[in-house]
Amino acid sequence: MNEDFKILIVDDEEDYCEVLALILEAEGYKVRKCIKSREAVNILKTENFDLIISDLIMPDMDGVALLKAVKRMRPDTYFIILTAYGTIENAVKAMKQGAFTYVIKGSDPEELIKEIQNVRKLKQIQSNSSQSEEVHVGDFMMDSKNSQFRDVLLMAGKAAKSDANILILGESGAGKEVIAHYIHKESKRSKNLFIATNCHTFTDSLLESELFGHEKGSFTGAINTRIGRFEAAQAGSLFLDEIGDIPLSTQAKLLRAIETKRINRIGSNEEIKVDFRLISATNKDLGMEIKEGRFREDLFYRLSTIIIQTPPLRQRREDLPELIRYFIQRTQNSLGLESIEMDPDVMEFLLHYNYPGNIRELKNMIERLVVLSDNGKIGKDSISNLMNKTESEEWEGFLDKNYSLKDIRREVESKYILNILKKNQYSMSKTAKDLDISTRHLFNKISEYGIKDNSLKGVPEDED
Repeated sequence: MNEDFKILIVDDEEDYCEVLALILEAEGYKVRKCIKSREAVNILKTENFDLIISDLIMPDMDGVALLKAVKRMRPDTYFIILTAYGTIENAVKAMKQGAFTYVIKGSDPEELIKEIQNVRKLKQIQSNSSQSEEVHVGDFMMDSKNSQFRDVLLMAGKAAKSDANILILGESGAGKEVIAHYIHKESKRSKNLFIATNCHTFTDSLLESELFGHEKGSFTGAINTRIGRFEAAQAGSLFLDEIGDIPLSTQAKLLRAIETKRINRIGSNEEIKVDFRLISATNKDLGMEIKEGRFREDLFYRLSTIIIQTPPLRQRREDLPELIRYFIQRTQNSLGLESIEMDPDVMEFLLHYNYPGNIRELKNMIERLVVLSDNGKIGKDSISNLMNKTESEEWEGFLDKNYSLKDIRREVESKYILNILKKNQYSMSKTAKDLDISTRHLFNKISEYGIKDNSLKGVPEDED
């Protein structure tokens, strides 16, 4: 039965909303309807759903704006966009913002039902991932062929022996929490709890309650006394992810808790002694945040006794084959499939894609490919499900013209090098560092590939 799967339908066309609800209820789903997107946001403050199905064009808040709000409030909730033929391009953009897929309004309801079944399969994979399996994933990721990542692990292992505060920097999805788990496992606190909190997922007021706890009746909705994450991490490790998103008011209280190892629950004057090892992480440039007045400099120095920089996946390409095989096997086992057969062109794409979302994106891409496979067969047409239209057409152009592997690598590398050069304002030394090559090697690549851009004229060849 599907009654354990909750769906929220958001569409300002009341009749369409009603009909769609009847169809999904007939399939056994538990459905709630809403004709105003802002009302949907209020509903999500107190109620959780497995899936939200939303119209793209709505008067008070469009589907993309609602999607962004949902991802902030309920990041694990799946999202399907309903769109008309004329707005498919915007629906594709919504997928890049985190929507699972889009469905054309007025199409056969079976198409939507099939997509909901695909979402359920992905939810099944997630629910089958126990805590011990997540630890195993972390253990697997520790076996790296990349020298830069091995240096990070070596530094993390040494840092784990002390109780010093550790700040882990790196892009979203690059494995910062995996490093934090590793530090806890290697520390003297490993037999006690590892408590993780993503600071980005809570509103300002809820975050304070989440960290410090509250007394019964201290605010509307506080029907019971609740301990916070500091108390829960007693004698263990507290991991604060996305710490760059903490508001200034909470930063002051966090600084005091770190300095004194004492906290006050909301609504109480009683000081509580806490014993925790603090590990924090962010994908933000805290130096810039301090300069702009959004982050306290004194808190930064308290957090960063030891700083660990986690490299992005694009700088660990030698680890990609094993990571791809691992996530395929893991997803295959979760779905009970006997085997997975992948077209070589799909594997070639996975090995050369840049993964802006890093390991998290790789994992999600593999899960999506396996779930949407045809009886365990992943064909090259699956590539279009992973990219926006422009990227998909460009890749299909490679396949149609039968480019050699050398040609594809040349095209991908040259575009990527130019993008990194632009990001670094055409600094050869910074770009070489990001690419993990020497400046001379970078200069040779620019010459070899004939990379052309007006801003490259007159760029000097840096010396190592």
